Amino acid sequence: AKFAKIAMFEPSDSQECIDMTKEAYKVSETYGVPVMIRMTTRVCHSKSLVEEQDRQEVPPVLYQKQREKMDAVPAISKKRRYVVEEREEKLKGYSEICPFNEVEMHDTKIGIIAAGAAYMYAKEVLGDQASYLKLGFTYPLPMEKIKAFADKVDELYVIEELDPFMEEQIRQAGIACHGKDVIPNIDELNPNIVSASVLKKQQHGVEVPDSCFVPRPPALCAGCPHRGFFYELGKRKDTVMVGDIGCYALGGSAPLNAKDLAVCMGSSFSVAHGFSHGLQLSGQNKRVVACMGDSTFFHTGINSLTDVAYNGSNAICVILDNRITGMTGHQDNPGTGYNIKGEPATLIDVEAVVKALGIKHVRTVNPLDLKAMKETLDWAFAIEEEPSVIITKWPCVLKKYSKEDKAQFNLDKTPCVVDTDKCIGCKKCLSTGCPALRYDSENKKSSIAQADCVGCTVCMQVCPVQAISRKGDK
Repeated sequence: AKFAKIAMFEPSDSQECIDMTKEAYKVSETYGVPVMIRMTTRVCHSKSLVEEQDRQEVPPVLYQKQREKMDAVPAISKKRRYVVEEREEKLKGYSEICPFNEVEMHDTKIGIIAAGAAYMYAKEVLGDQASYLKLGFTYPLPMEKIKAFADKVDELYVIEELDPFMEEQIRQAGIACHGKDVIPNIDELNPNIVSASVLKKQQHGVEVPDSCFVPRPPALCAGCPHRGFFYELGKRKDTVMVGDIGCYALGGSAPLNAKDLAVCMGSSFSVAHGFSHGLQLSGQNKRVVACMGDSTFFHTGINSLTDVAYNGSNAICVILDNRITGMTGHQDNPGTGYNIKGEPATLIDVEAVVKALGIKHVRTVNPLDLKAMKETLDWAFAIEEEPSVIITKWPCVLKKYSKEDKAQFNLDKTPCVVDTDKCIGCKKCLSTGCPALRYDSENKKSSIAQADCVGCTVCMQVCPVQAISRKGDK
């Protein structure tokens, strides 16, 4: 916000998320400025009851040609810079009167300046032992209000997540304060850190022995169609696996251990393209495999694949088509055949797009069929001079299936079971990383939690002694 010279609000709870967003629209229209709502993890991951208000209808803004404002070519940008600086001064004035910048006076030995969740942490720890300047509008800062508050307290602390955004500006204004000299700029802030930094004492909550905690890292769901792909890919030697942003980010975790690195959304194919050329130039005999989901492919991945096709490399690009936008809430995308309202829409075929970009070698495979998945990877690895694309296609296990899904896929969810008489305790099934699998270390036998299993049969295909079958099968 500071770099771009735009306004910024920082909500501390769900109610302020609503209230500040409404105010942000007003500020945007009044001052002609883009507005950022800065969120932090704890606010995003919290819920609370909110009070709604009646919807305020506003008349539509009629379009008027304003090239001197909207067409940011260099000649116009030079003139607009004066407008931006004038606007910033006006926003400073608004910041001083903004209703979300509030002073709470209690004990004046300690003064706290904080915004967002950091204010909540400070209030939880210090209560009435400190006075507070709670900032909800944090760029531009209300420096006059800050100076007046600083004059009323003996010692001033600026408590904020990670980087000293407010602290640096406050110090530049000549106001003495504590900040990152006592509060760490690493890891997520919490009440314990605030207590240790300001009061120099640790908070002690409920004490639980470490032995009571079971390490439980996030894992691909039982029945996830990505599991078969990562299981087979993880067995490949001399392979660099480039991931992307989605559920498949978990493909690097044990026991699959398939993913090496990731950069940003939609970048995996571009990274793989550059990596492939780099490995060849440096004489390293390794192949590069990249993956991204269907939604990511439509979002930004098409550009990456265009780069691969146009400039040429032997990258193996994999589109994990689970028929939905998996990680962020099961929104429809251009490949599902429905729009965001659930209405029928034009379906853009992934394979047709890939071929239209100029990729000659394309295959679609069911990733839960391990034999087919292995053969498809063998096929792609054998293509040494050109790019290839594999499309793994199977619906997300959590998806509400469409009529097209039901017609196209065999979605039998009969769970699998282990015949303990046949099980030899080799733990091969556990190498799939499925959370439905259990292992009895005393009896040295595997079992499957029936409430979790959806019958994807990956473990059944992995078992070397055919000890796993679908429930009811002989």
